[in-house]
Amino acid sequence: MRFTLLGLGLALCVAAPGRAAGQDSGPPNILLLLADDQRPDTIGAWGNEAIKTPNIDGLAARGMSFREAHCMGSPHGAICVPSRAMLHTGRAYHSIDINDFPDRRTLGQTLGEAGYATFGTGKWHNSRAAFQRSFQTGRNIFFGGMCDHDHVPVVDLGPEGYSERREGGKHSSELFADAAVGFLESYEGEAPFFCYVAFTAPHDPRTPPGPEAEPYYQDRPPLPGNFMGQHPFDCGWMQVRDENLAGWPRTEEVVSDQLCEYYGLITDLDLQVGRILAALEARGATENTLVLYAADHGLAMGSHGLLGKQSLYEHSSGLPLIVAGPSVPQGARSDALVYLYDLYPTLTEVGGAEKPEDLHAASLWPVIRGEQETVRATLYTSLGKHQRAVRDGRWKLIRYPEVEVTQLFDLREDPLELVNLAERFEHAGTLSRLRRELEQWQAFAGDAAPWTAEKTRSPEIDLTGASHKPDRWQPKWVREKYFDAK
Repeated sequence: MRFTLLGLGLALCVAAPGRAAGQDSGPPNILLLLADDQRPDTIGAWGNEAIKTPNIDGLAARGMSFREAHCMGSPHGAICVPSRAMLHTGRAYHSIDINDFPDRRTLGQTLGEAGYATFGTGKWHNSRAAFQRSFQTGRNIFFGGMCDHDHVPVVDLGPEGYSERREGGKHSSELFADAAVGFLESYEGEAPFFCYVAFTAPHDPRTPPGPEAEPYYQDRPPLPGNFMGQHPFDCGWMQVRDENLAGWPRTEEVVSDQLCEYYGLITDLDLQVGRILAALEARGATENTLVLYAADHGLAMGSHGLLGKQSLYEHSSGLPLIVAGPSVPQGARSDALVYLYDLYPTLTEVGGAEKPEDLHAASLWPVIRGEQETVRATLYTSLGKHQRAVRDGRWKLIRYPEVEVTQLFDLREDPLELVNLAERFEHAGTLSRLRRELEQWQAFAGDAAPWTAEKTRSPEIDLTGASHKPDRWQPKWVREKYFDAK
């Protein structure tokens, strides 16, 4: 079953396959740049005056910014795994094997079958077999979820298979940018290329190279407008690894320092994006390359008393998404409700590839071309058994089945999601409507989570003074600065 009915939240989108409008010289090259754990509000061109992202800003100036892009969610706390699986299959995570997806034609595989030369570098938090099906070649590939940015274990992929694992020897963002630049400088084929660059920044450890964090220490960015010391109730994932990166209650001083380091990682990532774009320009390929910048999901960084991405608030389920290149209007903005996995049919369409017929995703080209304002009427997100959410262009419902908490936010008046309207009589109709929408989405996705769990617990929780220990990837100075156990 495909999501093609307005009653189920998706507008019927039928676009002509093949090249984009105005594309007369054959399918364009495709350059897909993917960040890891980047909040959607950490781009200068999107209104954040405290962060320096000149190269990403440049992409926004010559392309379209999708300001309401999201990750659908995850069955567990490592959200990067299903996010990437959905991106590379165009399917909701509920319906696929998120580690290997052996029965799915991947994005790279589909483009390769259409004649593209496919190359990948960076993080691949799924199986080696899935990467090898997706890309013909690759360099500086990291198989895993996270690592010390200065000690990244990587392999290469060539005609004979994978090389022996080695340490990259550079900060992760530079290491992966080196691989992309090397590909762009050396590629001599006549076929269009698909170059996929998956950074591990700004995922923790929050260790930007050299002095990148210093300007932020000197001129500190403001704390998030929804900063809290603790989350007001038990949302299900209160002490997962991400949340253990600082103690409770969160203090302004600690979150401020981590925010400086997080911004430093993003500014360095932007520098590496600039290097890749310069290599693209040097080979004269800018005008015939569709460039996409996105992230796998967002991050809390002190918002709502949280640090990680295991929530369905906009700061964590949302993500940056910019599309620039042939046939894309310059300096444009869209508020369409889109998923990261919508890039699958978007890219196969522009590449002239024959995409699978059973995708859950929708091509973004009708929005880019100005034919439609959106591709779906509502958007659904879910996390394990703990949280479910649905939203439209204004209203958002979040349900926590295990603690019987319901939140209703008016995103137009309350974009920081601070004022819960769920108990207000005048909004009962809106809440009921969104609950029906949520149930329809769950039926589509095969999500059996009930409105109220069979076993419930009190939502009250206070983690003041709770112990938090470092994971094995945190370098010494981070352990000494932020953790109880050194």
